[in-house]
Amino acid sequence: MPSRTSPFRSQSRPATGKSGASKPAPRPNASHDTSAPRKTQTARNSPSTRESAPAIRSGGPRGKASTRPPSGASAGSPSQAPKAAHPSTRISHASHAVVSRRAADRLRNGHLWVYATEIEQLPTHKTDQPPALVPVADSRGLLLGTALFSPASQIPLRLIAREPIAEPAWMALLADRLRASILLRRPLLNDANTACRLVFSEADQLPGIILDQYADLFLLQLLVKPLATPTVRDAVVEVLRELFPDTPFTLWERPDPRIRVLEGIDAPAEGPLWTSASATSQTIFRLNGLRFHYNSNAGQKTGAFLDQRENYAAAARWAVARGATGKALDVCTYQGGFALHLAQVCRQVTGVDASRAALEVADANLDLNRSALTADVDWIEADAFTLLRDLAEPVSGSAAARDWDLIVLDPPAFAKSKRAVEGALRGYKELNLRALRMLRTGGLLLTCSCSHHVHWSDLESTLASAAIDAHRRVRILERRGAAIDHPVLLNLPETEYLKCLVCEVFD
Repeated sequence: MPSRTSPFRSQSRPATGKSGASKPAPRPNASHDTSAPRKTQTARNSPSTRESAPAIRSGGPRGKASTRPPSGASAGSPSQAPKAAHPSTRISHASHAVVSRRAADRLRNGHLWVYATEIEQLPTHKTDQPPALVPVADSRGLLLGTALFSPASQIPLRLIAREPIAEPAWMALLADRLRASILLRRPLLNDANTACRLVFSEADQLPGIILDQYADLFLLQLLVKPLATPTVRDAVVEVLRELFPDTPFTLWERPDPRIRVLEGIDAPAEGPLWTSASATSQTIFRLNGLRFHYNSNAGQKTGAFLDQRENYAAAARWAVARGATGKALDVCTYQGGFALHLAQVCRQVTGVDASRAALEVADANLDLNRSALTADVDWIEADAFTLLRDLAEPVSGSAAARDWDLIVLDPPAFAKSKRAVEGALRGYKELNLRALRMLRTGGLLLTCSCSHHVHWSDLESTLASAAIDAHRRVRILERRGAAIDHPVLLNLPETEYLKCLVCEVFD
């Protein structure tokens, strides 16, 4: 039976905004980006989030799937893939949106987004209410497809078909794609894993729709204004009732607060969209056999980080394989995902987060799993940068003890826009530099980024620079991404947001 002293240790820290780290220095006017979305117990990520220099906070989102994964492509079957419009199809100038040559080339190459700066002409409409669907054409009037139209967004056009399509046909197509996405993932659900991302927005040909399952609760996010309609909500309910006829469940809509403001989406109804029993907003779900509390009204993203499920298990496997089963540190632990998985194989585990609310859930999750854990587990409420600086340099100019066997760094998305990347990389470097100074020779470092703006090459070069400054050598044992229920659409690189490096550290 694992033991522990007090539930939390607390370290004085600056005001925070994401769980586990103070927010990096703000960058001006970060553009609206729907990348996949990271954690909010107070607030931590269209597929959709985290942001810029050495300071993290208890609440920037992460990898939301508007836009941090590794296997798969679109979940729809080939028969449901959008058909390409005939290259000579021309349409009336007044009835369609005209996009720049750059946007047209990107759409022809399989991307789905058109940014506000790339629209040369919008269709005329006779009412104050803009159309939900608009045809999209290049400057010659050649049809590129039909898109969801969200005039207030930084991404006003999201392609849903390569041919002209009206509302009834779109609703039938939406239902077909919902079925295909859910059926693709149903084999992932079993006694050990009762939570899963069922729909991952653009990666499933359903731009702006996120649907997660947590045991008997389903969570819907509608991240684009033209989708926030009773017709779309009813379609989701009907597909779930069709595919889960014998399963009591409750469906809640949980909008992303930041996206809702940017898109101009009205607040959803207070009650559930559907319930087959008495409505509840709380449940317990399983990941890799461990049990976790879930509250649909709290937490970041849709409430938990399902994209890290396979990385949680990989961390424990690597700890055993490399003999790193002594002291483990989980930085930005949120509700204890990495920490509790490591507590199955390590002797001592410490989880760090800036959010007390998140740590209270982590402690409740610890209580749920005590019989399956071997480690002494404790939690520290602290800013990640401040704590790691103190641990890596106990006295000014002194060296750390280098007695940690394994350290996990899982911060929020530091780069919500391209402008924020430079500051974000400074933040990533500082965290990794401190961790490298604390690890014993042969120790393991799992370092993550959940921003699609930070590419693999950025993360690896930042880690290499930190290794040079720390006078350590780093060997990459494995490159990992998000779990298999977060597929990557190669034509839309924003769907690959989560990156995880498993590294071994030497002198």
